[in-house]
Amino acid sequence: MDTNILLESGTNELEILEFKIGDNHYGINVAKVREILQYQPITPVPNAHPFIEGLFMPRDTIITVVDLARSLSLKSTVSPSDMLIITNFNNMHIAFHVHQVIGIHRVSWAEVNKPDRTVNSTENSAATGILKLDNKLIIILDFEKIVSDISPETTLKTSEIDKMGDRNLNDADILVAEDSPLLNKLIADSLNKAGYLNLHLCNNGQEAWDKLVQWHHEGDDILNHVRLVLTDIEMPLMDGHRLCKLIREQKDFDDLPIVIFSSLINDEMRRKGESLGVNAQITKPEIGKLVGVMDELIKETYESK
Repeated sequence: MDTNILLESGTNELEILEFKIGDNHYGINVAKVREILQYQPITPVPNAHPFIEGLFMPRDTIITVVDLARSLSLKSTVSPSDMLIITNFNNMHIAFHVHQVIGIHRVSWAEVNKPDRTVNSTENSAATGILKLDNKLIIILDFEKIVSDISPETTLKTSEIDKMGDRNLNDADILVAEDSPLLNKLIADSLNKAGYLNLHLCNNGQEAWDKLVQWHHEGDDILNHVRLVLTDIEMPLMDGHRLCKLIREQKDFDDLPIVIFSSLINDEMRRKGESLGVNAQITKPEIGKLVGVMDELIKETYESK
């Protein structure tokens, strides 16, 4: 699938693939989509998770199929007109069974509303954003959350932190921008366990940028407030690439390390991150590798001061 995604970096734009389950409209970031195929016979897997419909093998590659309707507690049906959306994130290929594909829309993250707490809890929500388009609401789904309900270690390899054993406490302040309530909590818990206790948690890039601006207006060195920015890419209001662009455009933030921690680190996204001047890009769920990179970058900034 030629996604033609975003010729420029840091524009705060994305392309959303709109699809339907029953009468409901949903969306997925096109950056996660590799291919769309007509529904075809699926081979069931004995004793699989209830959300797993089975396996199929396009072009000699075995891919797991998730029954998206069932994972959203909607009526599960199969029709010859159904479609399979093949995705790639967290270094995995997964197909999602949907009922109809509508099309692609290019929008700004500023148009994507964050669900409020009535529909977006740490434990249950599969919604990461809401987009109003042509008098209809498109729910942008948290596909990482859906997959983590099937296999938790696909979200963050928290066992990697356990293997590190006891670590020295690190008093460096870390600014974290992550919109998923589940991942926000898991990242915070993992970093706390790794010795990082001074975390400033933000739900999107806009919140993180506002906090940086607030600290900057207080007049002293930004490194007295924060030693590293850790950001996701996909976030409502302001995405991670836009946040990185704004930070690097502010001369007083030149020494502030930026690490992208995202499920979307493919070759194209890596090039975009590099063009924006980020210090490191780590693919979820490699939380152990993330901590190692943070250790090195923070040590460098401390030694430079």
